[in-house]
Amino acid sequence: MSAKEPVQGNDLYAYDSFSGGSGKRSDSNFLWWCAGAHQQLLKQFPSEHSKYSGLGGVILATFVLAAVSSGYAIYSIFNSIGWTFVFALVWGLIIFNFDRFLVSTMRKYGVSPRKQAWMAVPRVALALLIGVTIARPLELKIFEKEIDTKVVENIHKKIRLNDSLLQAENKALMQTTEAERNRLITRKLSIEDTLHRLQQSYVQEADGTGGSGRRGIENLTRLKMNAFETARQQYSPELALLQVDIAKQDSILAGAKAGLEDKRKQYEAAAKANVGFLERNKALSDLASEESSVFWTSLLLSLLIILIEVGPIVSKLIMPVGPYDIALAKEELTQMAAAENEMRKDKELTSEKKKAFYRKQKEVSDQLTDKLSALQQKHIDEELEKWERGEWNPRDHRASMDEVMRKIKERYQVDEGDVL
Repeated sequence: MSAKEPVQGNDLYAYDSFSGGSGKRSDSNFLWWCAGAHQQLLKQFPSEHSKYSGLGGVILATFVLAAVSSGYAIYSIFNSIGWTFVFALVWGLIIFNFDRFLVSTMRKYGVSPRKQAWMAVPRVALALLIGVTIARPLELKIFEKEIDTKVVENIHKKIRLNDSLLQAENKALMQTTEAERNRLITRKLSIEDTLHRLQQSYVQEADGTGGSGRRGIENLTRLKMNAFETARQQYSPELALLQVDIAKQDSILAGAKAGLEDKRKQYEAAAKANVGFLERNKALSDLASEESSVFWTSLLLSLLIILIEVGPIVSKLIMPVGPYDIALAKEELTQMAAAENEMRKDKELTSEKKKAFYRKQKEVSDQLTDKLSALQQKHIDEELEKWERGEWNPRDHRASMDEVMRKIKERYQVDEGDVL
């Protein structure tokens, strides 16, 4: 009886019927695809379906975690739903495709466990790096309330530090202005005190409480009154100028204080409005360094998320070799062997063609060399016969053999090696 057909008589079903379909497991095909499996080949081995469905589910979980993590990070920076959705989807797909690639390139059959472990080391390292980048934004979201409180505290510290810097920046101006204002006020008070004494002197002289002890306006009283009027007229321009200078110094002090307050308010508003990812990350680090419970909770949470990210690699590493792995290796090796045989045949054919071409070329070259040698030998014999008959140089005497050979070589382009 086929494993895909229902058992007759007792309404029991075989393995595939538990998936909810009648022979087709379309609900698991997506998870197989997530695991990077060869679906057509995997369908032939029902015992392997659950393993690769679970592996695909783990890879899909990394996609969800990566999308949520990056979405929160982008929302805390841009505060935009549109950008958050787009970047979360893109980043999640990148991590998903990367994990799927790492898992699908690992082979179980024909590879020793030690070699599999060495092959998994760089994959685990990359998965750890990805896990760390995913874990941090999720930690920020989990500790959001505590982080918000810590952010406010850090902002207050920054504002206090900024206030001290602003005061240090305006300290010289404020001290100079205050010193000048105090000098002007001291001079004004001194003049006013002098005028007051002169006024009191003639008033006391007039009412009889002065030095003469006589009441009424006498000559001495008039003299003291005239002295007061003279001094008042003398000091009036200076008092007016002092009043103007004091007002000017007050204006400088007020402007400096107003500018200081404006800068303080601007910095405070900017610090509160521009709380981004780095500020929140710093707040979480401060909390972890101040409270051990936050440190251990954050560490365990990070390890959990990292474990989920490393999960596909570890799962593929600890999975036992199954019939699907053997069939996949057989199919790949068969195709590779066929391709190698085809390449070897093409290489041998090309080599044979080259050998035949070189062999034919050598035969033609040998024939040409033989014909040229025979032709040269023929002409050399003719020249030698002429020389023996005395016809080669009929002017005065027979030429020497060296001269004959030189002329022959020049005329027929005979190489010394050819002659030898």
